[in-house]
Amino acid sequence: MNNIIKTQLPIPAHFNPEKVGEVWRVLYQERAAEAEAWAKQHDIKPVYSDKARICLLLIDVQNTFCIPGFELFVGGKSGTGAVDDNRRLCEFIYRNLGVITKIIPTLDTHTAIQIFHPIFWVNAAGEHPIPAATSITPADIEKGIWRVNPAVANSITNGNYELLEKHAYHYVKQLSQDGKYPLTIWPYHSMLGGIGHALVASIEEAIFFHCIARQSQTQFEIKGDNPLTENYSVLRPEVLQGFDQNPLAQKNTRLIQQLLEFDAVIIAGQAKSHCVAWTIDDLLTEIQQVDATLAQKIYLLEDCTSPVVVPGVVDYTEQADTAFTKFANAGMHIVNSHQPIASFL
Repeated sequence: MNNIIKTQLPIPAHFNPEKVGEVWRVLYQERAAEAEAWAKQHDIKPVYSDKARICLLLIDVQNTFCIPGFELFVGGKSGTGAVDDNRRLCEFIYRNLGVITKIIPTLDTHTAIQIFHPIFWVNAAGEHPIPAATSITPADIEKGIWRVNPAVANSITNGNYELLEKHAYHYVKQLSQDGKYPLTIWPYHSMLGGIGHALVASIEEAIFFHCIARQSQTQFEIKGDNPLTENYSVLRPEVLQGFDQNPLAQKNTRLIQQLLEFDAVIIAGQAKSHCVAWTIDDLLTEIQQVDATLAQKIYLLEDCTSPVVVPGVVDYTEQADTAFTKFANAGMHIVNSHQPIASFL
């Protein structure tokens, strides 16, 4: 890929690094005019002229995970992790605007009644589990510590409570058998139609600017809207089959194939320990089934992702670092956002 532009672009004047941790409205028409002028000024070509096709896959860069005070802010070890990550990520997009072919942001997408939200479960007193502090195991269900809330069956299985119980128990048991994290009850987050679901404004602005400057449609990927399974990875849900052996959900085979066809895929987003790590792990699984050397096309922006850390409660830093070591050993590249793309491809 020696034909990649080796010089980085300057960062446009509209970018304000102090606003990355805030929610605000992107001025689309103004940015569109500026992007077209920027492309002309810096001789940025449309993507159809790219000889090397480079994808930037952004995992869940949404307010719910990236803005302090929102439901599942990823603070990492520093306490400001996602904000710092996104500041670097915006600068990376602007500097490398001329060589990024396509940007694919994933959008964690939920409604209230889903298996990992408090409303789905009750104890003997009719109380819901405390979010972020409760994990549900098969033993918890067998002992009656937690059971499916009968009232939600009307919304999920047309009132068939027995069917919903079977689905839920099978799901929790399958997680355990597959060696995955136990079912975690999360705060209501990434709610479809809500402000938490939206992309971080600074990231949205950078992506929109790229779209106009390079005339490359942004490709949004929805994940997590199935009420009966978690979907940390954009490539597949946690459990594929229901208790009756019928499909519960599907792998995103279209996206998997698309990613494998790029000359390079650069990955960033939140959280390093969960949705980022599991997306990469699923991608690695698919790669190893096709051609293990394809792992060399994957680049991980390690300074643009942070693990889940809740001081005094949980710290997934070690698990995240272990996962990234595994990816590097498989042939993927750990890179830094300050490096020009041309320097590491």
